[in-house]
Amino acid sequence: MRPSHARSVSALADESGPMTAIWFNQDYLIDHLTEGARLLLRGTLERGRGGPAFKVREHELVGGDGQQNGRHTTGLVPVYPATEGLSARRVRDLAWRVRGLERNSPEPLPARLRARERLPGRAESLAAAHFPRSLADVPVARRRLALEELLLLQLALVTRRRSRELSRVAERVGGPGPLVRRWLDSLGFELTRDQGKALADIDTDLGSGRPMQRLLMGEVGSGKTVVALYAMLRMAEAGMQAALMAPTETLAEQHFATLERLVAPDLFAGAEATRLGAPIALLTGSTPARERRDVMVRLAAGELRMLVGTHALIEDRVEFERLALAVVDEQHRFGVRQRAALDRKASGGLSPHILHLTATPIPRTLSLTLYGDLETTALRQLPAGRRPVNA
Repeated sequence: MRPSHARSVSALADESGPMTAIWFNQDYLIDHLTEGARLLLRGTLERGRGGPAFKVREHELVGGDGQQNGRHTTGLVPVYPATEGLSARRVRDLAWRVRGLERNSPEPLPARLRARERLPGRAESLAAAHFPRSLADVPVARRRLALEELLLLQLALVTRRRSRELSRVAERVGGPGPLVRRWLDSLGFELTRDQGKALADIDTDLGSGRPMQRLLMGEVGSGKTVVALYAMLRMAEAGMQAALMAPTETLAEQHFATLERLVAPDLFAGAEATRLGAPIALLTGSTPARERRDVMVRLAAGELRMLVGTHALIEDRVEFERLALAVVDEQHRFGVRQRAALDRKASGGLSPHILHLTATPIPRTLSLTLYGDLETTALRQLPAGRRPVNA
């Protein structure tokens, strides 16, 4: 074998005669393949001026006793997604090591379902997916394994949802009072039909006594923030607290500015002003120390009823007096532990109501798959006078 730029060239021969084998970017084979070695090759045979040349994609050494299995070179060879430190060849080796053990795998799909959909068993599907006898076996195996994965995911989501409904209790909030009605009248614009439905959904959730878990979907400009503020004001009016958590300081500041603009200065007048103080505050990693201390003192005392912030909201030293609602913006950008930490901020053994916001369009079928444990509300209409967003 001799190297040539990015190629390694070797002279080979079989029953049909001699030829040249070419490996690309594999100089280490110069020391690995010695004279007299027996190989199995997979690649492309090309004919050139110097005679036939075989461009090698995969190769295998045949043992001295002639035993080999051709896992990388013969028949149908699976091509697995590769990553740094874990090549497709390595995955094939690992799969071959456990070949035959698929017969011991449990069958989660009912026989009636498999018969109705004409699906093979789990053991047969695993074998066909990794070691197919023909290409026709692969699509059926993949379909069966995909159905199994989706079914088990849905069952897990339903179980988690049912467990939460049966084991957790949240603050029960009555209908909107005069403060919320006054705020709605002060908006200066009419809510869309979808926004009205979203408010009704939230009213139902808050009055159930079970933790709300609702995903509010809508593109930028569809009015998600107004709906979120409605839910937060419902809590403030009921003497409870609400928090809105955004993934970045920029988004948190934007939400804070929007909420301040939507809350008229004279909304909290009279008794409400005395009871609630300033209606809303901002808490991020950049909040000055003196302002941070003031926010945390008022928050723990229950004087501050609505708070906007980033991950700073879930720090251990941030204590709420009576957190009853958490609004999570772009919830897919927060981890499970971060959202759970916000859950634990509620007191009295209660769970907070959770309202998730997302601007990512999610078809109903996909939302049922990914968010099977959430109720979903979609804002498809843009407020009057709002122009569509140009991509």
